[in-house]
Amino acid sequence: MPSTTVAVGSSIGLHARPAAVIAEAVTSAGVPVTLSVTGGDPVDAGSALMIMTLGATQGVEVTVTSDDQAAVDAVAKLVAADLDA
Repeated sequence: MPSTTVAVGSSIGLHARPAAVIAEAVTSAGVPVTLSVTGGDPVDAGSALMIMTLGATQGVEVTVTSDDQAAVDAVAKLVAADLDA
């Protein structure tokens, strides 16, 4: 299963706004995607609420996993971006 690990780019971490942007992209992709932090359980990246439960602050490494490499790449790009800018 394709996956990649990226550092959170948003200055305040994966709070409501970045989580909503990521969840919307996952929903649009139409394939399951999960996010996880080291030592944590994977969460559904299609749910902004579940993304926020990661508690991922700026610089924390998040692993993006899906059966679809294009979805992994798209979500990883969003996680790494500063969505607060």
